[in-house]
Formats: sequence, structure tokens, C-alpha cells
Amino acid sequence: MKKIIETKDIQKTYVMGSEEVRALKSVSIQINKGEYVAFMGPSGSGKSTLMNIIGCLDTPTAGTYILNNKDVSDMTENELAEIRNKEIGFVFQTFNLLPRASCLENVALPLIYAGFGKSEREEMAFKTLDSVGLGDRVHHKPNELSGGQRQRVAIARALVNNPSIILADEPTGNLDTKTSYDIMELFHELHQKGNTIIMVTHEDDIAHYAHRIVRLRDGLVETDTINPSPTRGKVAVVTE
Repeated sequence: MKKIIETKDIQKTYVMGSEEVRALKSVSIQINKGEYVAFMGPSGSGKSTLMNIIGCLDTPTAGTYILNNKDVSDMTENELAEIRNKEIGFVFQTFNLLPRASCLENVALPLIYAGFGKSEREEMAFKTLDSVGLGDRVHHKPNELSGGQRQRVAIARALVNNPSIILADEPTGNLDTKTSYDIMELFHELHQKGNTIIMVTHEDDIAHYAHRIVRLRDGLVETDTINPSPTRGKVAVVTE
């Protein structure tokens, strides 16, 4: 299988006044194209820091990070921004949608930075929204949607550029149980289509949708295990 992510002895130290905080002490992992991985760990374990480095939102203090055969460890902020836009689709707990923009405009946003023309952006955004079950909601604003529908818009925005990786940071954190399982079912479908998914969660039941679970503690990988029986269809999907 093609290796898409490799970290070698990644370390991250934050300086807080006179104190140094070692968020990551030494993390070496490999993730192949098409894998579905969950990062777990208690608060302060380093899972969010690792996610930020993998997502090119932050850079390591030491160590090497190879993304799709490119060493991104020492890239400039502009170079990281370009990599983020081309290679990574982000899904956040808080959705991060523009409140005054329609679903179509929200999903088309990454395509503006990628240089696509207006008609092409709209066509791609519509197709992606339709693929997540929101073809009939393209002109709605976020406040006209349920929480689950808003997260679907955020997932469509993450997918529209056909990124190498989808990074989901606590993607069900603001959703009720039923809606959480619907969204996890959608992630399962995306994985079945060949997408590489990396998810941060503190919830065991959500992590068990992934095929591999990496647990961090005190800035180190505690365990890295294959999940022999990923969860499927715990709650039947109901269209809102």
C-alpha cells in the first residue's frame, strides 16, 4: 500500500513564560492511503497537537513529517497553506461555517483559493453536497439547518477539493447520539469509496468506527492497534 503519512520522532515543545511544555515527546507513525485511523487519549496526551502537525496547522519542534512524499517539517507558512488547501480536508467539532453564506458558497470556498472559476466551483460544490445527501439544501444558510446537516456541509467542504486526507477533529462533539451515528455512517461510506480518514475523538464508541486506533499518553504513542471489528450501523440512518 502507498504510504501517505510518515512522522519520524516528531516532537513539539511549547514555551509558556518560563515554562516548557513537551506536548509531543517522540511520535513515529505511518499511515497508508485508504486507512481509517482514530487518535485517542486523555486531555493533554498530545492527540490534538499531533493532528495539528499532520494537518499542517503547526510545525514540529524536532523530527520529520513526510506527507505524500513531501517533507513538510520545515515549510514556510505560505507553503503549508498551499499544502493544506491541496492535500487536506478539515472537519471540525464546531463546523466552522460562514453564517451569512449559503451551503453552496461554504462548500465552494476552498475552490476559490485553488483558482477555479465561478461556474466550475458551483458545479463541484453542488455535486459534493448532493453526495452527502444535501442536494436539496444548497441555498440554505447554516442557521436554517440542523446540527447534523451543518456537519454534512462541513464534510462536503472538506471533500470538494478531492484531498489526500480527511482530518476530523471531534466531528461528533456537538451532536446528539443519534445524529453522531448518522455522521459516522457517512464517514464509513467515504472510507468505502477510498478516502483516507484520520479522526481525533475522546469517545470510545466513535473511535470504534475506525479500522485502526492509536492511543496517545503524555506525548507518546501508548498503543497502535488494528480494530478487528469496526462498528457499523449502530443506529439506522434516517434522512432529516
